[in-house]
Amino acid sequence: MKKNNGKILTSLFSLAVGATLLTGCGGGDAGGEGGDVQLELFSNKSENMETYEGLIAEFEEQNPTIDIELNAPPEAETVLKSRLTKNDMPDLMAIGGNATYGDLAEAGIFKDFSGSDYLEQIQPAYIDMINKLVGEETEGTYGIPYATNANTVIYNKDKLEELGLEVPKTWDEFVNALEEAKAAGEIPVQFTLKDAWTGMISWNSVAANIQPDNFAAKKSAGEASFQEHYSEVADKMLTLVEYGHDDNFGVGYSDGNTAFGNGEGVFYFQGNWAIPEIKKANPDINLGVFPMPVTNNPEENKLVSGVDVLFAMSTETEHEEEARKFIEFLLEQEKAKQYIDEQAAFSAVKGVLQEDPVMEGIKQNFEEGTITSFPDHYYPAGMQAANLIQAFLIEKNKDEFLKKLDNEWDKVENR
Repeated sequence: MKKNNGKILTSLFSLAVGATLLTGCGGGDAGGEGGDVQLELFSNKSENMETYEGLIAEFEEQNPTIDIELNAPPEAETVLKSRLTKNDMPDLMAIGGNATYGDLAEAGIFKDFSGSDYLEQIQPAYIDMINKLVGEETEGTYGIPYATNANTVIYNKDKLEELGLEVPKTWDEFVNALEEAKAAGEIPVQFTLKDAWTGMISWNSVAANIQPDNFAAKKSAGEASFQEHYSEVADKMLTLVEYGHDDNFGVGYSDGNTAFGNGEGVFYFQGNWAIPEIKKANPDINLGVFPMPVTNNPEENKLVSGVDVLFAMSTETEHEEEARKFIEFLLEQEKAKQYIDEQAAFSAVKGVLQEDPVMEGIKQNFEEGTITSFPDHYYPAGMQAANLIQAFLIEKNKDEFLKKLDNEWDKVENR
């Protein structure tokens, strides 16, 4: 899946056209108010801003000559691509381990951390995961995995108990649980498909456990296709969407978190990051999580986990020493533990464990290594898979949908 660097940059530039007005304020200026150096930390997530703000305040207290400006704009990846066209990259970026990261790293935007002491503190599986995003022909590690996530089925423990059901271990058991919930007058699944990206939670869980190994590489080499290998994935997505509510495509992520927190739904397809948001609506809700049981062989069902936050540094930063100092601070076990506790996340830092009892249902997956990565992280960045899947779930035309996925993949790669 190696791509020419010039071609990558051209593609990223074209994606940024029309987004320039969204660009966040620039960073990396010396002489910030209250300190000698102003360092910009650019984040692609808004949910973790309070956690970063607390960590930044502590760091600045210890390092009074360094001011850190946190920038977490809406549509962060679009903003980042726009800033690339203006040669205005942030000093330090906290972004996801996905195709955008892979493209930017392969294009030479990020510093290479190969051989650094930082990487010795990180679980190797997550280093391998982000290295695969960059392409086989590009050597190096251009990010430091920090926080990891999990695609889960979040469930209301009290409601499941009231229905007399156990946590399902197979696909048939799961569909039966959905039927039982529906028959009891409950909302089986709280869908939030107004926001297209939320459909990727169930899509990734299903696809990761069904698609052939190395699908993305084989697809790019012309050895696999969605039409040939994703028919069962599409069928199971159509099954799941039948167990939603009356307005699957009219409810967004934020409203869905509140609704589920208020008891509207037995199951909720979301990542671990949604748990703090649900608890804001109802701190007393009794939640659990489990991996979606996609097949009828429990031993084949894996938890989808990926790098939710990695730290990357611009090759153009004028403040490398300060940026490295902040990274070292964040990698301290106490700070890494603070992050995952506040964000209900998991850590890529060795020895930092998530002990929240809500996560008990996926603890075994981490202990045994029954984990697989997000399929869409290996799709071409400009493919807009979430929008295509959202449209498919509305229109329900499987053959046209799978054909379009193949065509859009090829179109992006051939730009």
